[in-house]
Amino acid sequence: MNPAPRLSPSPATASDLRTILGVSFFVGTIEAATEKALAGGLVVAPSGPGLAVDLVHSPAYREALTTADLAITDSGWMVLLWRLFTGETLPRHSGLKLIRAVLAREELKRPGAVFWVMPSLAEDERNRAWLREQGFAVTAADVYIAPHYAPGSIQDEVLLRRIEARGPRIVMLAIGGGVQERLGLGLRSRLAARPGILCLGAAIAFLTGGQVAIPVWADRFYLGWLFRLASNPRKFWRRYWDALRLAPLLWRWRERLPAESRT
Repeated sequence: MNPAPRLSPSPATASDLRTILGVSFFVGTIEAATEKALAGGLVVAPSGPGLAVDLVHSPAYREALTTADLAITDSGWMVLLWRLFTGETLPRHSGLKLIRAVLAREELKRPGAVFWVMPSLAEDERNRAWLREQGFAVTAADVYIAPHYAPGSIQDEVLLRRIEARGPRIVMLAIGGGVQERLGLGLRSRLAARPGILCLGAAIAFLTGGQVAIPVWADRFYLGWLFRLASNPRKFWRRYWDALRLAPLLWRWRERLPAESRT
């Protein structure tokens, strides 16, 4: 299949970007963010724990965030801390908000328009059933079950060949944070075409029932973390405990990229 035609992304103006911890976050409208995501390149939605831990300790994750074509303000904790420390109010665009906006685009329902990287066979079955109900022509040819990836840079030759053969407009990485960004970085560096590589992790699972449903109002008021924690405290408590490290990190470094640590 030949790659779908790409739109030329409009360059973001200085007023559309805010540098936080060395990452250029897009602070325009969600409609503009959606257009940029569809135009191609690496799209990241770093979480609070990702910014607090992986940005400092993982060189590949760090490179993915600092070179991303679009970084959205998924972390409500970061947005709140930024307002507390600087007095500036930023729009918060979650991965859930972005995936809803992307999947609302009718042109993505055509066969082969979206290629999905799923975390497991069970998630694949659940997500594909939901997508078909929404009118998406998604088949086994549009899905890849991610293996376990080791720390560091990721180059997945099998996945690379599958994407090149399919020629999608969007590659949706629905796997874990901290991993998907490293995988997306490797794909962007080697794909001949320029699909939108969306690192939106569990966002699809909130829609399909793989994780607890988060109401639009809860996402708007930065309460998605509370719903996840209440649904599975044992799984998520450590993740949100780690996110507390973001407060001193952001207080110290503000716009600057934190010093790298491999400890």
